[in-house]
Amino acid sequence: MIQLGRQVYGLAAIATGAVGLAWGDFAAVWQPFPDDAPARPSFAYAIAGVFLVSGILLQWRRTASIGAAACAALGLMFAFFWLSMRLVTAPQTYVFYNGVSEQLAIGLGGVAAFASLSAAAWAPRLALVARIVFGVCCVVFGGAHFVYVNETAAMVPSYLPLGGTIWAQVTGVCHAAAGLALISGFFALPAARLLTLMFIGFGALVWAPQILVASAEGLGGIEHIAWAGNAINLSLIGAAWMIGDMIAGARTS
Repeated sequence: MIQLGRQVYGLAAIATGAVGLAWGDFAAVWQPFPDDAPARPSFAYAIAGVFLVSGILLQWRRTASIGAAACAALGLMFAFFWLSMRLVTAPQTYVFYNGVSEQLAIGLGGVAAFASLSAAAWAPRLALVARIVFGVCCVVFGGAHFVYVNETAAMVPSYLPLGGTIWAQVTGVCHAAAGLALISGFFALPAARLLTLMFIGFGALVWAPQILVASAEGLGGIEHIAWAGNAINLSLIGAAWMIGDMIAGARTS
């Protein structure tokens, strides 16, 4: 069975790696890393290189398991850094829960790809865990749209009808509903597909235009954030797509 989600997830890893290599740094908003770590710039280049190579490996079934495992490990690593460097220090701050969930969701895309490719007896259990935990992440995303409704509304293009606040709330509900469907297993496949479309919409309407604006104005660090943000959003697209492919594959096997 062809898993287009795996290819998209791999392209996102390539994009993440390319951005890291171009700027020689982590995407600090999304990828926390200890500032006092020895040889931190070298780690940034090395991890970017792993993302790039892993994304290439994901394009071919024969090598995809290696790439999937590496991407899963990197996503889980950054989720751990969100937890240990930010969430533990300020557990009352909701955005830190969102940060952990975002990197965890990206890592789970790799877990889903790995589980889908494996013929091991434990692969279905791994797939189940990936689906449920990904659903929990989506519920957290939905909550963030309400906790930070003003900030989310400000990202909505002004030309859309109804206003940014309505769209922030509607997409928050959609995130939470998709998450609950994935957790429960009821309508999990359509939930994953619709979630993927929503992430694609975010990319087209919110993130892609930021590249054009930042590049035109030569905003340096802001340009880095724009490119990194697009790579992260593409990673979420690929992860959600891969979760859907995993669910679909389990139904046909």
